[in-house]
Amino acid sequence: MGYCHKCGTELPQAAKYCYKCGAGQGETSTEEFSVNSDDLVKTVKDLLHEGNVTKIIVRDEHGKLLLELPATAGVIGVVLAPWLAALGAITALVSRCTISVERKK
Repeated sequence: MGYCHKCGTELPQAAKYCYKCGAGQGETSTEEFSVNSDDLVKTVKDLLHEGNVTKIIVRDEHGKLLLELPATAGVIGVVLAPWLAALGAITALVSRCTISVERKK
């Protein structure tokens, strides 16, 4: 038996998702980098087009969470548009952002 990396629920060894919280149980890696607010929307769009990204987290220069975007394979322009509008508003509030990207291995 294994455990969910997000909520700690005991799971069968071959489980791909946690039945309690829904978190994926596949191997992922996290990458973090800093961008200017001017490049934030472009950078997020580029990350989403890569296809292996499962989650994007945007934080301000003080580490405060600004946006957490689940990036599933089925995200299309109509669904993505409100998220990108929110990113546009964020760029007016901060000068630098840190982006954490969770990717499937």
